[in-house]
Order: sequence, then structure tokens, then C-alpha cells
Amino acid sequence: MNRNRRLVAVCGKGGAGKTAFIALAARVLLEDQQTKVLLIDADPTMGLPTALGIKINRSVADIREEIINTARRGDREEKSQLANMIDYMLLEALAEGRGFGLLSMGRQESTGCFCPVNELLREAIEPLSQSFDITLIDGEAGIEQLNRRVMKSVDTLVIVTDPTNRGLAAAGFIKDMVQNKKVIKCQRMGLVINRIRGQADSFIDATNRLNIEVLGTVPDDQNITAYDSANRPLTDLPPAAPSVMAVKSILKTLELIS
Repeated sequence: MNRNRRLVAVCGKGGAGKTAFIALAARVLLEDQQTKVLLIDADPTMGLPTALGIKINRSVADIREEIINTARRGDREEKSQLANMIDYMLLEALAEGRGFGLLSMGRQESTGCFCPVNELLREAIEPLSQSFDITLIDGEAGIEQLNRRVMKSVDTLVIVTDPTNRGLAAAGFIKDMVQNKKVIKCQRMGLVINRIRGQADSFIDATNRLNIEVLGTVPDDQNITAYDSANRPLTDLPPAAPSVMAVKSILKTLELIS
């Protein structure tokens, strides 16, 4: 077990740039070839594999469906075998990139409440993350899903917003869900302002009413648009790209790199 491991979850409103931030953070972290990075795509839109240039053959949702279908068939021996294979099944679903592992949660298909299955999978994901130095979780807008499907607690929660009032409103909602509703435990929570054009001071002033730490800003980088259009992974962006340099500064603030 890596006792110095860090768990970082990233959330925010749809379209704020969470997935791009995660991909850029992975790109920076992988500069240190000794750091083992686990990426968890908990957003059902599953945009992270594309941003990383990775193909997903199996998701945690596929495993979940297999467990549910086996339970419905009622074959006791098969259910017993499946319960003992969950760790192995997760390892099979772990896609490997250049220096990192990627686990995609996928989209839940079955309707109804399957809390025991979700808890079983979550309990298997937590020890898997202990084999890595840093785990980055790309969460969907509904932060409560992280608690139900991925982790009960994280070290750091990063809220990504674009420079809009809707983005700030979503950030305020997430903060309330964490601090007052206790949907997930975290030791530190901060805001990243994405797609900044020109001076960010005026928008940063607008965040003061949220009373939340501003971790940094990421400029509106045309390199990201160009790489997306060419279907190139964001992990290939050059180190001098403005967005890469900005994310590197944010990771230093979070003490994920020196």
C-alpha cells in the first residue's frame, strides 16, 4: 500500500472543462516517470478516454451488469465464483496508457436500486487505488454519485468552472452539497477557473462571495481546440502550451508536484 497516495476528484457543471483539466493534469504528472497515476472516468459521457487517446473495451458498468444478471439467474455456484472474481474483473477493465491506468465507470443501464452492487464495486475500487501514487477522478455534475459509485472520501475536491454566472452557481451548489449535505468527505476544496480570456481579476473578485479557495486559472488555449479537432490526445500537448503551464502551477498549489 502506498501510504502517501493522494485522491483528487474534479467536478463542475457540464461543459466547464473538467475532462480537459484531468487530461492536462495527467500530462503534467506523467513528466515524473516515477509517479504512478490512476485516472477514473466517473462521468457517464465517457469523454476522458478520447482526451487521453485510449480505447476502452470494458467498463465498471459492464461488470455491474454482469453481476446483476448473474444474481437474477439465481445460480448459486456462479454467483459465488463471480464474487471471488471482482478484483480480477476490475484489473481486466483497467486500460493502460503511457505511465497511467484508466478505469471507466461507464453508464448505468439497469433501473432500480442496486446499492449492494455499487458498494461491492466501490469497495474493490478503493484498494485498487492504493497501488497508485495519485488517483484523479473525473466526476459528473452530480457530486453525490462519487460517494455512491467511486469513493466515500477524497483528499482534495477541485471544482472547475468557466467564467460564467452559471458556472459559479454550480460551484456554489457543489460547495453546499459537500459542506452542508456531507455527500462526500474531503480535506481540501478549491476552485479552478477555466477558459479565461484576458485578465481574470474581475471574475476572481466575483468568486469571493462563494468563500472558496481559488487554486488558479487556465487560459482559453487554442491548442486544446486544435488537438480535439485533429483527434489528438491532450497528453501530447507541448510543455510550453499555456494551458499545460497553468495546470502545472495549479498542481504545485495542490502540492501534487514540487
